[in-house]
Amino acid sequence: MSDLTLPMESTFDALQRSDGTWSARDLMAHLGYDRWENFESAIDRARLTAENQGHRFNDLFRGVTEKSGGRPRFDYRMTRFACYLVAMNGDPRKPEIAAAQSYFAIKTREAETATPALTPAEQMARGLMAAQELLAAKDDRIAELEPKAEAYDEFLDSDGYYSMQAAAAVLGYGQNILFRECRRAGILQGNNLPYRRYIHHFDIKMGTRLNRAGETVPTFTTKVRPSGLDFLRKKLAAAEVNA
Repeated sequence: MSDLTLPMESTFDALQRSDGTWSARDLMAHLGYDRWENFESAIDRARLTAENQGHRFNDLFRGVTEKSGGRPRFDYRMTRFACYLVAMNGDPRKPEIAAAQSYFAIKTREAETATPALTPAEQMARGLMAAQELLAAKDDRIAELEPKAEAYDEFLDSDGYYSMQAAAAVLGYGQNILFRECRRAGILQGNNLPYRRYIHHFDIKMGTRLNRAGETVPTFTTKVRPSGLDFLRKKLAAAEVNA
């Protein structure tokens, strides 16, 4: 099976300017917006996020006035991290936003760590959003066909997923033991993110945190989809038999 790649990645790469920034006007359509006024709302929310994290807005978003023969128009030259904040504050219903969130999270992480090659987590995250979109419909159908155990419902979070702690409780493991056994069974990687062939049983939540240097870095949290409980039970049972 060929590796999954993030949709529109080549587009985002191509849109990057020679100075390493992106034009807000150029990005707008590729993030699913057709009106500048609506896109500016996402930029305004990103402004608040940046300022709340101690960043200066003008350091991330440089305002420029473009003159190309017609009426002058305002634009922003946005850093990679600024693009990430805009994507995180965009309309989550737009698939373009999901793709941008994954792309700029990975690129921001790469820039901060200056790693010459992608880590397994970054490679997985690159294809994650595309794979989740492709498999979401199938997973929803499976969830509809499989009867839910009412006793498990209390463990579901507001998004309809199980945290790894909740999944461990349902399956009769401690959380750390479940992580360990999933790694041994080849379900999870060393960083506790699932391998690509199993991601349709999981959901990865992206967020941010401050590192020791006070910089904002992306984070990834693994959750289990409803279909994943039976998958984990059978997979781990098979691993014990073959041990």
